[in-house]
Amino acid sequence: MAATLTAKQFIVRLKEHQSDDELRKIQRYFKSGKGDYSEGDTFIGVRMGTVFVLAKEFIDMPPAEIEKLMESPIHEARAGAMSIMAKQCRHKKTTDDRRKELFDLYLRRHDRINNWDLVDLAAWHVVGKHLIEKPRKVLYKLAKSKNMWERRTAVLATMPFAWRGETDDSFVIAEILMKDREDLIHKAAGWALRETGRKDGKGLRAFLDKHAATMPRTMLRAAIERFDKKERGRYLAMRAAA
Repeated sequence: MAATLTAKQFIVRLKEHQSDDELRKIQRYFKSGKGDYSEGDTFIGVRMGTVFVLAKEFIDMPPAEIEKLMESPIHEARAGAMSIMAKQCRHKKTTDDRRKELFDLYLRRHDRINNWDLVDLAAWHVVGKHLIEKPRKVLYKLAKSKNMWERRTAVLATMPFAWRGETDDSFVIAEILMKDREDLIHKAAGWALRETGRKDGKGLRAFLDKHAATMPRTMLRAAIERFDKKERGRYLAMRAAA
């Protein structure tokens, strides 16, 4: 029987790749001062590409060990946990029972998924894809959460539905988040809207015709990224004239 892959082993490997130069780069990118999104977070200086390579090596880590990894104060360790979860969920040999375990773990320990990159690594694979054939009420609860990272999960998790042409959840949750105070939520909602255009361009344009004048500028700009220059200009003019 194969030996269990542990959180402790992952962190030992992670620290082997620590770099002061990389740490300085990360500290410029993730602001961790008082009041910043990353306040209190601990970075050690490991490239995300390296974290992803390690996550691939540890793809068979059991959920109990992934949770231990999520509990680490080291940001790159928690990023590794998210990457492992996403890779497991995407793997063809992963059982539905394991995917449910990972889904439950993600939601139960959202307190450890506390930055934008951690949400983005796993939300659509672990949460969204799990809910494709299931009720999605939990996303509406998350969309109204006081926790901004739960709100970001809610809207990004709608992307797998949109890729299948099921765009209603993306539109409704984006509308819920239009009055959100956080720019990082506006951007995520804009991305989700943008993805609806892959299969439902008519629906996206109808949504924008209704809301472009009043939606946050960041959300609008993200939503229209794939439009041609003329059409982008039309929607931005609607926003400017409001």
